[in-house]
Amino acid sequence: MALKHEPTTPYHSTQEALRVLETVARGSSGVTDAEIASHTGIAPERLTALLRMLRREGYVEQIADGAYVTGETLSRLGSAHHREQALRDKLQRTLDRLRDSVGAAVYMSRYVDGEISITQYADSPAAPAVNEWVDFRSSAHATAIGKSLLTQLDHAGRRDHLARHKMARLTSRTITSDRLLLSRLEAQPPTVPVLDLQEYAVGTVCAAVPITAGSSVGCLALSLPVEHAHRLRQAADALNRNAAPVLLSMAI
Repeated sequence: MALKHEPTTPYHSTQEALRVLETVARGSSGVTDAEIASHTGIAPERLTALLRMLRREGYVEQIADGAYVTGETLSRLGSAHHREQALRDKLQRTLDRLRDSVGAAVYMSRYVDGEISITQYADSPAAPAVNEWVDFRSSAHATAIGKSLLTQLDHAGRRDHLARHKMARLTSRTITSDRLLLSRLEAQPPTVPVLDLQEYAVGTVCAAVPITAGSSVGCLALSLPVEHAHRLRQAADALNRNAAPVLLSMAI
């Protein structure tokens, strides 16, 4: 199964953030923002936003003289000891913050061994999770999560998945033609969130953005009750803009 490696905005943000972290890690006594800009070539305004995100996520800390040093999060994720649990904890805190900032339940999903897996999610009474009335593994054709993951596979990988899972009609809006679905997946721009407008469940709308690290295929998604459908595109854009911390956690 081959993957499509078209760059996305979160991807570029993560690459820039990794360059900043490499520069900070090399300076044992601290590195100023001017030195970081000189070493990375990142524009000052962009660098300010990246450093703000890295401080918020605990990857860097600012010491008394204003210089930057590596933070606790980077130390925990960079250590082989208990790394998997540290990563899960970090991703959960990030998902919780995303849930509160976009006002919707959010989900982290991966495509593992030819199947869809919701690995973590964050919901609340004010942002309820979608009712999984049909197994997500069997409904990729109807969900934003499934379609986002399928867009990251090559044509053969998509056809293989659809051959193993019947495209059942879940609502009146569900696409059940593999030809139509494959055409839409091929035309999906990598930087535009994938939407589910009551295709999986009546009363729920969803959006998903790709999160790809190396050969790992994943996505970040959100769901809203249909009465909040007017917020979907704005929430999806916010999710896309804030996907970099998730990708960064996976990349370290």
